[in-house]
Amino acid sequence: MRNAALVLGIIAGIIGLVVGLVGFGWTEFVAAQPGAAEWFEVENRDLVRAASVLSPILAIAGGAMARARALWAGVLLLASAGLMYAAFGFNVGTMFPITMAGLAGVLAIGAGKPDEEKAHF
Repeated sequence: MRNAALVLGIIAGIIGLVVGLVGFGWTEFVAAQPGAAEWFEVENRDLVRAASVLSPILAIAGGAMARARALWAGVLLLASAGLMYAAFGFNVGTMFPITMAGLAGVLAIGAGKPDEEKAHF
């Protein structure tokens, strides 16, 4: 399960980078072109910008640490999925990174080392 969390988290982060670039660019375009705000409204510009940067980083970092620290990785991956959902919603561009990061987070939290009695500590 740790390997699956690693792969899904990194893939979610890479796809999230594309979503973040589009989201941040969208807010820049609307800020630079006042007339575009009529057509392309951004409700919470600061949340979109913060999520554009933080969400992919959290997913990649969570995926990268899934083998060593599964609990921390799971928290980071679930935070990434939640932040992306809060900023962008669930749509055709975000469905894969949100579901991949969410599934990776659940797998990482559920993962335990078979040799040890305690799963995460």
